Amino acid sequence: MTGETHREAGPQGLASALVAGGALSSDWLPSFRAVPRELFVPDRIWPGIADGTQQNPAVYRSQDPEAWRTAVYSDVPLTTQWDDGEHDGDELGTTPSSSNSMPTMVFSMLQDLDVRPGDRVLEVGAGTGWNAGLLAHRLGSPNVVTVEYDPDVARSARKNLHRAGLEPTVVEGDGRAGWPDGAPYDRIIATCSLLEIPPAWLAQTAPGGTIVAPFGTEYGGEQIVRLTVNDDGTSASGRFTRSSAFMRLRQQRTDRPPFEDYLQGQEWPADARRSTTVLAPPDTGGWFEQFVIGAAVPGAFWRAERYDDGAYTLWLYSRDTRSWASVDYERGRTEYEVYQSGPRNLWDEVEAAWRWWDDQGRPGFDRFGLTVTPDAHTVWLDSPENPVPPRDRVVPPARTMPNEPHRKPSSCC
Repeated sequence: MTGETHREAGPQGLASALVAGGALSSDWLPSFRAVPRELFVPDRIWPGIADGTQQNPAVYRSQDPEAWRTAVYSDVPLTTQWDDGEHDGDELGTTPSSSNSMPTMVFSMLQDLDVRPGDRVLEVGAGTGWNAGLLAHRLGSPNVVTVEYDPDVARSARKNLHRAGLEPTVVEGDGRAGWPDGAPYDRIIATCSLLEIPPAWLAQTAPGGTIVAPFGTEYGGEQIVRLTVNDDGTSASGRFTRSSAFMRLRQQRTDRPPFEDYLQGQEWPADARRSTTVLAPPDTGGWFEQFVIGAAVPGAFWRAERYDDGAYTLWLYSRDTRSWASVDYERGRTEYEVYQSGPRNLWDEVEAAWRWWDDQGRPGFDRFGLTVTPDAHTVWLDSPENPVPPRDRVVPPARTMPNEPHRKPSSCC
């Protein structure tokens, strides 16, 4: 198993590591001890690694209790469901759809939430119930509501919480709607990734209240944002606190258009405009780089078509299917071929966003923030008056060349 493990597979070993790493603060330590993670972990789990990018094979408590306990008291996420419950069997499914989150992330987000005695908290995404259990121990069960869309997951969370002697309200429903019966809330926390902060959350948060949530872009990348809601519940603003990688809220998952819609029956490169770039595609592919690009290039997504020699084609697509672009990457080259089709020059937009970020000195998440209004979600650098990218940023025109393809990909779609 990869990831952070401990010689003594138990609560004390994990607590020591979390305290040393700064995630587990002294005010949350009593709840950590009183609400053991193992009470919220099922018999079968798929342990991940610390960055959440890989999954290990299934581990059963009933078959290998030592390995199961080592996984539970390691600082790694534990997948508990695949493919919205459609997947069965011990092999890995296609997409993880429920988990017990990485402890470092759990307690870091709880620190961001900054709860006070008497606060009422709404959680969206109950999962196994551990996060709600920690909140219920700290604030009292009557002050905590957790919403879970999947009925089976909600029932398991309720059972786990009851076994731990905790009885927060567990609601089966669409988390985007919050739970107005319990509003107003002093704090709202989401344990699922969002493309948009639902307006209902702002309306159900008390004036000056806090929303902590993983916020991502359609292009890629995700960060935890800590928002303060204004007095009338119509807007919120705040900074990003750390990088994250959560499962997307089910109702905000993006269905990709069929790739064949882009060429519309034509043979590549069709009517595409050919140009070159000196920006290497791998430079745009980092998790945070994707986040910045996604903030500046809305309605677009990408995929990579990889070849045996380490080269690949980066494909860019607009959601409306009207525009696409391809960039060929080969090791050792300093200039790369670009093809762009449609009303948007997607690679030019991506390159402009990356160069804006580079011109600012490549700032990290701690300098960025988000403002949410009824009309927009605006990512900004240093202050809300400096949106990403600046409004006066002009996308440079493509350096067009004759259509003489250097490498013809096996497919574009």
